[in-house]
Amino acid sequence: MLIDTYGRVATDLRVSLTDRCNLRCTYCMPEEGLQWLAKPDLLTDDEIVRLIDIAVTSLGIEEVRFTGGEPLLRPGLVGIVERVAALQQRPQMSLTTNGIGLKRTATALKEAGLDRVNVSLDTLRPDVFKTLTRRDRHHDVLEGLHAAREAGLTPVKVNSVLMPGLNDDEAPDLLAWAVEHDYELRFIEQMPLDAQHGWKRDGMITAGDILTSLRTRFELAPEGSEERGSAPAERWVVDGGPHRVGVIASVTRPFCAACDRTRLTADGQVRTCLFAREETDLRAALRSDAPDEEIARIWRLAMWGKKAGAGLDDPAFVQPDRPMSAIGG
Repeated sequence: MLIDTYGRVATDLRVSLTDRCNLRCTYCMPEEGLQWLAKPDLLTDDEIVRLIDIAVTSLGIEEVRFTGGEPLLRPGLVGIVERVAALQQRPQMSLTTNGIGLKRTATALKEAGLDRVNVSLDTLRPDVFKTLTRRDRHHDVLEGLHAAREAGLTPVKVNSVLMPGLNDDEAPDLLAWAVEHDYELRFIEQMPLDAQHGWKRDGMITAGDILTSLRTRFELAPEGSEERGSAPAERWVVDGGPHRVGVIASVTRPFCAACDRTRLTADGQVRTCLFAREETDLRAALRSDAPDEEIARIWRLAMWGKKAGAGLDDPAFVQPDRPMSAIGG
């Protein structure tokens, strides 16, 4: 079991498969990209599967989310999914992706054992997409979403970040589109995870702003805390159902007290929180032939020291020293 001093138990593992990405989203990284991890520093496919096996058999992990960077850039992704699906204690598996490349991989991922996907899409306007991501790939993302739904990677969740002066007027249009195509839309408050540290609390599109905008066109009824559980998104029933929309208010309505996550970076570091500034090295233990029991012990000790919360609403908050592409969302 991965328990911390506040009594929280981690059952959800986020695994970053690569720090690389084929987009250059303005809220994540600079236009020229970042200095990527060297290949020897990355966990191998065998190391990733071994750590996930330890997590589910010895540490109580029930769900695994593959992230990046962009996880579809990992050459061995389908094989990793297939091997994790074959574990004696099979976890639920999902994938967070920008959708580029999903058209050609959705069926293979489903056949390998992936359960569902989260796809990032911030706008319905191709020109705004190009401005936000610095790439002209909007159509590829739409095709990827369609392929995921057709392959049965459902529910297909769409994650959207609203930015002032770019797409802050699109919330109702995005929800209407998601309802039409049977996707579950989730808005995420912009978080301070950009490599250039340009995030500012003032001017951010908040959960309150998003809900006010949505209510100009839709009737929203809160789903309730019992349905939410430890999920980061507060959800609302849209126009009486069955569709729902979520808002992840990491900044203005932090949910740290219910957090059930542990994170593994692409280079084998345990992070207790997306915003943590400390890491615990599992790669070194792996490569020094430590037994599974020792690796599990190191992981438990790391999670025992998890802090109470991220403190994003604290003026003294210090941004993490790694960008989102290196940590995994």
